[in-house]
Amino acid sequence: MPDVHLFAAFVATVTLLMLLPGPNVGLIVANTVRHGTGHGLLTIAGTTTAMAVQLAFTALGLASLLGHAGLWFGWIRWIGVAYLIYLGLKSWRAAPSARQGASLPPASPRGVLAKAFLVSLTNPKTLFFYGALLPQFISPAGHFAEQMTLLAITCVTIALIVDTGWCLLAGRLRGHIGGRLANRIGGSVLIGAALGLALARGAKS
Repeated sequence: MPDVHLFAAFVATVTLLMLLPGPNVGLIVANTVRHGTGHGLLTIAGTTTAMAVQLAFTALGLASLLGHAGLWFGWIRWIGVAYLIYLGLKSWRAAPSARQGASLPPASPRGVLAKAFLVSLTNPKTLFFYGALLPQFISPAGHFAEQMTLLAITCVTIALIVDTGWCLLAGRLRGHIGGRLANRIGGSVLIGAALGLALARGAKS
């Protein structure tokens, strides 16, 4: 088990960092505003699955190895940027729903999960972030694998709670937003997240 004080500091740090909107939150909010809370929760399932994959790489000690493939990860980041912009423009151009809060035709649950997984996984900064952050809260006196597993599970749990909060908040606001305005707010959030990802050049930290 990790040191209690280290673990408390880890929980506080991750919670504060998760509260800052990024590409995942952008997609969650956009999908919730356009399609409803259920669609947003499906998005969270996709982004969380990708996060679990990235945490698994970190726990296996692969983050430092993949860090040498900077050019490859640069291309992945730009694919993620382009995909977010595509989704944002698609939302802007979509036909408005018939009334405030009305749901658009639902997408396939598998498609929602796949899109969310792709957006989250194509943010390599997240992988390097975990690789740099998690070891700072490992106690040398404890069992490394057990501590990494606990920290990874804690990360996913905090992300689920925070992202669900963003989703529920967006769902509550959605009922007060007209159809075309909802589409454009969702599209703007996605494009903003893409620009944030494009500017995040500190991925090698």
